[in-house]
Amino acid sequence: MKMNLPNKLTVLRLCLVPVLLLVGMLPESIIPFHISCVVCAVLFIGTSVTDMLDGKIARKHGLITDFGKFLDPVADKFMVIGALFVILYKFPELKTIMIFTLIIVVFRELAVTSMRLVVSTGEGIVIAANSLGKIKTVSQIVAISTVFLEPVVQVIAKWIGELIVGETLVWRTDIIPLSWASILFSLIMTVWSGVNYIKSYWKFLDPEK
Repeated sequence: MKMNLPNKLTVLRLCLVPVLLLVGMLPESIIPFHISCVVCAVLFIGTSVTDMLDGKIARKHGLITDFGKFLDPVADKFMVIGALFVILYKFPELKTIMIFTLIIVVFRELAVTSMRLVVSTGEGIVIAANSLGKIKTVSQIVAISTVFLEPVVQVIAKWIGELIVGETLVWRTDIIPLSWASILFSLIMTVWSGVNYIKSYWKFLDPEK
C-alpha cells in the first residue's frame, strides 16, 4: 500500500511504541536506569514532534486521508498509554498516582473516542480538537517527558555540585517535585477536557435511537 509522508510518520510513531516499552522495561543489568530514561525521553519526544509534523504537512499539502484520520489519534493514544505503563514499571515511588492516571486517561480516551464515533456517524458532525484538548495533549507530553528526565537532571546536578564543593553530596533521588506537579496538572487537564467534550456533545446522544 502506497502511503504519503504524513501517514508514513504516523505509522513510524505507532511502530516506536513497542520499542519504547522494550527499552523502558529492560532490566538495569542490561541498560542502566538513567540511560534507559534518556532513551525513553528521546523516543517519546521524537514521536511527539512527528505528531505535530505529520498534521502540518498533511494540511499544508492537502494530504489528509481517511487512513490518516483513523491512525493518527490511535498512534497518539498508544504512545501516551505505552509511556505511562513504562513509568508505572520504572518508578515505584509514582505507582499509586500512575495507576490513577492510567485509569483516568484510558477512560477519558474511550469515552471521547466513542462519542466522536457516534456523533460523526449519526449526526454527521466532525468533533474537532479544541483548545482544552490541545492543552491536555501538551500537558501529557510535558508530564511524561519530565518524569523521564528529572532523575537524569538530578544526577547531573549532583555531579556538578560535587565538582564545585569537592565532596560527595547527600541527594534524595526519591524527591521529584517537577514530576508530581506536571502529572497532577496533566490529570486536571485530562479530566477537564474530557468533561468539556461530553458536555458539549451530549445533546447529540439520543438514548431512543
